[in-house]
Amino acid sequence: MTKEETKKFQYWQWRTILGTMIGYAIFYFVRKNFSFAIPGLTAEYGISKTTFGLLMTIVGLIYGLSKFFNGMLADRLNGRWHMTAGLAICSVVNLVFGAGAIIAGIFTGQTYGPSFINTLVIIFGVLMVLNNIFQGCGFPPCNRLITHWVPPHELATKMSIWNASHSIGAFIIAVLCGYIMGNMGTDMTGNEEMRARIVENTAKITESMDPAAAQAYVDNALQHVGAWQWAFWIPAIIGLFGVLFIITVLRDTPKSVGLPELAGTKTELDGKEETSAEFKEFLRKKVFMNPIIWILAISDFFVYIVRFAILDWGPTFLQESRGLSSEMAGWTVAIFEVMGVCGMLTAGIISDKLFKGRSQRTCVFCMAGVLIFISLFVLLPETTNPTLLLAFLAISGFFIYGPQALIGVIASNQATKKAASTANGVVGFVSYISVAVSGVGFGFISDHFGWQWVFITMIIIAVLGLLALLTLWNVKSDGYDHDDEAEIEAKAIEEVEAVSAE
Repeated sequence: MTKEETKKFQYWQWRTILGTMIGYAIFYFVRKNFSFAIPGLTAEYGISKTTFGLLMTIVGLIYGLSKFFNGMLADRLNGRWHMTAGLAICSVVNLVFGAGAIIAGIFTGQTYGPSFINTLVIIFGVLMVLNNIFQGCGFPPCNRLITHWVPPHELATKMSIWNASHSIGAFIIAVLCGYIMGNMGTDMTGNEEMRARIVENTAKITESMDPAAAQAYVDNALQHVGAWQWAFWIPAIIGLFGVLFIITVLRDTPKSVGLPELAGTKTELDGKEETSAEFKEFLRKKVFMNPIIWILAISDFFVYIVRFAILDWGPTFLQESRGLSSEMAGWTVAIFEVMGVCGMLTAGIISDKLFKGRSQRTCVFCMAGVLIFISLFVLLPETTNPTLLLAFLAISGFFIYGPQALIGVIASNQATKKAASTANGVVGFVSYISVAVSGVGFGFISDHFGWQWVFITMIIIAVLGLLALLTLWNVKSDGYDHDDEAEIEAKAIEEVEAVSAE
């Protein structure tokens, strides 16, 4: 590349990284908001955590399948439009989510009762499935875009920066929904019928609280009836603006803006070669029959159980078991995400600089950190100061997001650019089977055995994740043929850096 082309390439590289970061963060606005609506829906309609857990499990599996199929599609589609379509549909679905009670009322002619509640649960189930089908259009096109703009030897660092999008999205939606659930809705304190309903629906939750705390919990729910609707509507509106942002900012590959592709990024995936037996054999070798990819997938399965247990159940746990307000619970989970960003960036730099691209070694140390601090969190008594609770949970976030970010990087480098999105689709599918544990499993455990056993299970899961990652300790940093493609690419990047330094 000429000096002018190099500057243009660097501009578009960072524009793509930052654009996909913001775009993917907005996907979280219309996916992780449901967790914050759960306490309100439980108080108003008496829907059990086991039911919510079952819904999370079903849609998590759907999302995993969606990531798998969209991963294969992403290696062939224009990333910009692939991502745009997914976010647009998810935003519209969330608008309908907020109207769920209105729709259930139209179908049943009621505003409460078993028939109404069953209909509402079915409506939520259908909408959650639809939402998660198209949530799968988030990460795969981003992964395609990034691997076409960033060379392998920089991927751990820059993908760790990109992975901050998860935490940015989760942080903002935690704060936003915490505020919504604590400040919006209708004050029905004087409505005795609603009070009786909420007291009945929250009886199991408040039975272990002291009378003052139980009263405060019920009063808070009464003051914000219907706030859960706004936890869907406001993020949906932001999502629609996000669609316009993606269309404006992103382009597909360097070629689409008149730049040469990175050396080694051109493949046989042009025209008729897309469906050739040769490419299928490449996928079989590098992805489907590659033991490294499957060990990564199993490791990610364990990582996601711990991560989703905190994201999906964290707000409910902190309010029910530790007596935090909805706003404080939202801030606690938000700080968890902020520390996650710090952890991802640190893990990426350590992988590239200290371990020379062997990111699995960084992941081993990260999982050890998760194990230590989740264990310490469990040992804290119920009377623990909220600040100390926040600190231990935040440090856990610092460690858990290292593997969350790097396992995808390892898979991309092992499968090479040609099949990076397909490999991440496989890893993503297996990781989302984890919702069978973090969703219905933890919902059932918390309903029948208490939150303590949820965290004990998380500790066991962290141990298994650590052991799985240890088996990859000596695996080489990527799956390229170092006699040609990777060496050519490395030489090309050295030339780019030399021009840039002039």
